[in-house]
Amino acid sequence: MIVETEYHIPVLLAETIAALAIKPVGTYVDCTFGGGGHSKAILSHLGKDGRLLAFDQDTAAKNNLPDDKRLIFVSQNFRHLQRFLRLEGIIAVDGIMADLGVSSHQFDQADRGFSIRFDAEMDMRMDRRQAQTAFDVLNTFSEQQLHKMFEQYGEVTNAKTLARKIVEVRKIASLKTTEGFKNALREIVKGNPNKYFAQVFQALRIEVNDELGALKEMLQQIPSLLKPGGRAAIITFHSLEDRLVKNFFRKGSFDEPDDNPFAVTKKKSDLIIVTKKPIIPLDEEMRRNPRSRSAKLRVAEKISES
Repeated sequence: MIVETEYHIPVLLAETIAALAIKPVGTYVDCTFGGGGHSKAILSHLGKDGRLLAFDQDTAAKNNLPDDKRLIFVSQNFRHLQRFLRLEGIIAVDGIMADLGVSSHQFDQADRGFSIRFDAEMDMRMDRRQAQTAFDVLNTFSEQQLHKMFEQYGEVTNAKTLARKIVEVRKIASLKTTEGFKNALREIVKGNPNKYFAQVFQALRIEVNDELGALKEMLQQIPSLLKPGGRAAIITFHSLEDRLVKNFFRKGSFDEPDDNPFAVTKKKSDLIIVTKKPIIPLDEEMRRNPRSRSAKLRVAEKISES
């Protein structure tokens, strides 16, 4: 069942629903409700006694809620997953999914500041209830902090030069808008300007929303929240996210795999890998929705009790 909305086209929808192996009477969690595409597909596979909890820190997502008593909406970041499940009296669930991509709606809404296409304030907050914006990061971070952020989160080739330039420019010019920011940095842009600024904006967005920190916290809660045989399906859109998901599913930690045969084995994962290689969109989906091109779906299952 393909559910598309103007707000957001759900990515790898059929593959995600199949991976969850939905039970009609099960309890499921959509960590990233967004346009509601994945949630509506899950609901279509649930019976009258099934339940779905949907999380989204962007309050605009509330506008997409279906009129369905089986769905409970939680207007919070998914890093608070366990806390809000317990508030609903839920100890364990049959499946958890997350689509970590920024919604089309967020990219296309100029005033959110996510896109390099529009002139808007440097905001980039997923949750507008939080204080820190992209402008605050640009205006207050030290040169060293900026260098590290652009290098790690955006893989910007000249991250050090970029950081130094921002610290110089912010003393004499405002970096409050996207156009003002891009214009102030044009002389140091490396390669294709659109690709360069896309990487810069990605780094800022990840920092503003603590995306990797939230992802780590959510992943760490999955093993204790899944029932034996329950599944987690996570869709990532860049290598930083994918690496975290891959390593956690494989090892129960975020450490890089150690090829040393004499290395001491650390914590064993409570999950088993369902997808040996990540599932990627078919050519037809990529043609229909170009933003799906970088999507990767990884699936793991809670080890059943013997």
